[in-house]
Amino acid sequence: GKENVDSRHNRGRGGETTRFHTVNVAQPVRFSRKCPTGWHHYEGTASCYRVYLNGENYWDAVQTCQRVNGSLATFTADQELRFILAQEWDLEEKTFVRKDQRRFWVGYQYVITNRNHSLEGHWEVAYKGSSEVFLPPDPIFGTAMSENENVLCAQLQCFHFPTLRHHGLHSWYAENCYEKSSFLCKRSQTCVDIKDNIVDEGYYFTPKGNDPCLSCTCHNGEPEMCVAALCERPQGCQQYRKDPKECCKFTCLDP
Repeated sequence: GKENVDSRHNRGRGGETTRFHTVNVAQPVRFSRKCPTGWHHYEGTASCYRVYLNGENYWDAVQTCQRVNGSLATFTADQELRFILAQEWDLEEKTFVRKDQRRFWVGYQYVITNRNHSLEGHWEVAYKGSSEVFLPPDPIFGTAMSENENVLCAQLQCFHFPTLRHHGLHSWYAENCYEKSSFLCKRSQTCVDIKDNIVDEGYYFTPKGNDPCLSCTCHNGEPEMCVAALCERPQGCQQYRKDPKECCKFTCLDP
């Protein structure tokens, strides 16, 4: 039920009136946070995405993503790529390219097979995961290539201006892997508790939301088997405030 019940009157066994006080009635809850702070959630792949602005070469970027239980991003379909292109990635500060254009390392490599008049080759997924992976089209070749390099690394270029972003305008670059660039990490969605901590599979936690009295089990990044506690009104206090992050914790506002 949605209404808060201040008091209810029932008849006890002896005919006396029993008075119940509740200040928190269990309500249907929607969980909007399935990623840690700073990550963007996409329901279509049940994944979280984050751009790191500290310019690193491709191999260092790979290790940074692995340290947060992720990998450099690859894409399973056009819809996922369009989601990435439409995001505002908080790119005001450190930049390695023009301000209206942003490039990120992503999880592909271009293997050169022929160096005749034009470079010929093909894209591969840098770290094998799902077989259902969208491969980029022919790339634009970067300017910092070495003649003895046979593997180049992928940069996705998106645009800062909202109109260009939302129209999905972008380019793919095959660049020297030792160039420094921002990069895009991807990880599976996770359980995030009310204090923004990441919760491991199978553990109890209170989901991020507006009910600090909810206890759930983390399963595949989703809160399941949730149980709600009801709090008794604080005794001897007319005006009070509930703590938004602690169950059944109140501050008395009486003089």
